[in-house]
Amino acid sequence: MAGHSRWANIKRKKGTLDARRGKIFTKLVKEITIASRLGGPDPDSNSRLRLAIQNARGANVSKDTIERAIKKGSGNDGTVYTEISYEGYAAHGVPVFIECTTDNLNRTVQNVRVAFSKCGGNLGTNGSLEFIFTRKGVFTFPKPGDLDEENFTLDMIDAGADEVEFEEGYVTVTCSLQHFGSIQKALEEKSIEPESAGLQRIPNTYVKLGNEELQKVMKLIEMLEDDDDVQKVYHNIELSEEQVSLL
Repeated sequence: MAGHSRWANIKRKKGTLDARRGKIFTKLVKEITIASRLGGPDPDSNSRLRLAIQNARGANVSKDTIERAIKKGSGNDGTVYTEISYEGYAAHGVPVFIECTTDNLNRTVQNVRVAFSKCGGNLGTNGSLEFIFTRKGVFTFPKPGDLDEENFTLDMIDAGADEVEFEEGYVTVTCSLQHFGSIQKALEEKSIEPESAGLQRIPNTYVKLGNEELQKVMKLIEMLEDDDDVQKVYHNIELSEEQVSLL
């Protein structure tokens, strides 16, 4: 099934690079804390927390760290978190979508605005990138040795999957927003725990950049990813294998 394999492969490789830098570790722990605060500390009754724990385990976050994050979130320290998104264009017209969770909206928007300004981009209005990205559910996990690809693909399609991809020892299942729960349940029934799972904004179109142009855009993306309030940053750059290795 064709479609966004280049996106899934690049996102997985980029995620591995980010994990090495320690960037996503803090964000995964923060998501557990927020999920626990908003929906309670019991993952059985809090689907967002259950998903956050699953993603943390996939990134090898320790059990003790997960438990501390849950405990912190279930405490009553008066912190109120707000989820907000920003949209804009980096240098060379590359669209960038940013998802944030913050306890200080003024600080967050100021940091995002400064990042765009320093890197030659422009912060836009919400909805300006709606036609570029589609929100979908994405599940990724190492391929089990005994997995029958044909039967598994058919089962996932029956559960509502749009695409099932097998590449470099990994399986990626993509579905529409409304079928996220049914795919999650189907994987649980097969005793498959994804290495990562969640709603992602997948590009409908891609752009290619030269190495010099890419470095300028990545400066903005990395500045945003380094911000503690930023949870996810999306763009539509199609990276070559060589460019991935340079990141």
